[in-house]
Amino acid sequence: MGKITKETIIMDVLMMDRKTAPIFMNHGMHCLGCPASSGESIEDACAVHGIDADKLVEDLNAFFDSKDE
Repeated sequence: MGKITKETIIMDVLMMDRKTAPIFMNHGMHCLGCPASSGESIEDACAVHGIDADKLVEDLNAFFDSKDE
C-alpha cells in the first residue's frame, strides 16, 4: 500500500480502514462524517482545525505499517 500524504483525501483513508477514525479523533478531528471529509485533503482539514498535519500523517502511516507486519 502507498503511503498516506497530506494530500490524501480523508474519506479515502477511512475507506482503506475504518479503524483509522480514532486516530483522526485523537488529533482533534471530530468531523469525520461531515460532507467536507469526502473531498477534503488531510492538509486542508488540518489547516481549518489547527491540527499538525505532519504528525497526523505520521500516525496514520504508523498504523498502516503495523498492519503489514
